[in-house]
Amino acid sequence: MLNDTAPLLSVVPSGAADTKPSVLSVSVEDHRYHPLQQTLAPSALELKKGEVVSIIGPSGCGKSTFLRIAAGLIEASSGKISSTTDRTAILFQEHRLLPWKSLLNNISFGLQGQKLSKFQRMKKARAVAYAMGFTEDDLIKYPSELSGGMRQRGALARALAVEPDLLFLDEPFSALDIGRRRDLYRLVLHEVDEKQCSVLMVTHDVTEALALSDRVLVMAPDPGHFAKEYEVPLARSERTRRNLLELEASLLADDRIAQLFNMSNWEQLV
Repeated sequence: MLNDTAPLLSVVPSGAADTKPSVLSVSVEDHRYHPLQQTLAPSALELKKGEVVSIIGPSGCGKSTFLRIAAGLIEASSGKISSTTDRTAILFQEHRLLPWKSLLNNISFGLQGQKLSKFQRMKKARAVAYAMGFTEDDLIKYPSELSGGMRQRGALARALAVEPDLLFLDEPFSALDIGRRRDLYRLVLHEVDEKQCSVLMVTHDVTEALALSDRVLVMAPDPGHFAKEYEVPLARSERTRRNLLELEASLLADDRIAQLFNMSNWEQLV
């Protein structure tokens, strides 16, 4: 059983996010898919404007369930959600592009709810697509004609086209190669920096969470609950591959976290 009494690491919080207004408040008191099996124990989260928060934890601990509750996709058995945002977008591990629509029409699909002409929607969708590295020839292709990485980029383009105030990410980068993944990291963080978009992300990749986030929440299972909160002590502009590995090593050197991730003696690869 995870002992929650001691901090994960000795980190002095920056306090920068404390001055920003809250855009999302989630309080789950209880969640069950089956009456006799509790999926989530009491779990709460508050997300600030322009803040990136990641949820990490072992498979099956309830990370995605919590995110879906926060996004309003499912309703908690008992709890409360409050959001001040106008536009939200969600990106899943599966691209979920519409197979009967071209890439351009998929990207512009979310804009149909906005008061834009068709010309304005297509112009905006093209601008986002070009930022994602797509060519004009790519835009007329259907999802079946695109590689897995291109489909995922298309899904991110569709999400960013609506200029969300709040972006939910459920392991959307896991199927991408490291080069393309880094490109998409930069696009998401550009949205955060330029438009003060807030991001709640679920990932199984500890390094990814440390690279992108202001705060990392560690979820433990049986039933799912937030065991610890870790505030990343470096500004994103100062994070390098080397110091992220050092932060990850420190995190996983904690016996309780190593036990949670089944990462005892984690320096040994096999």
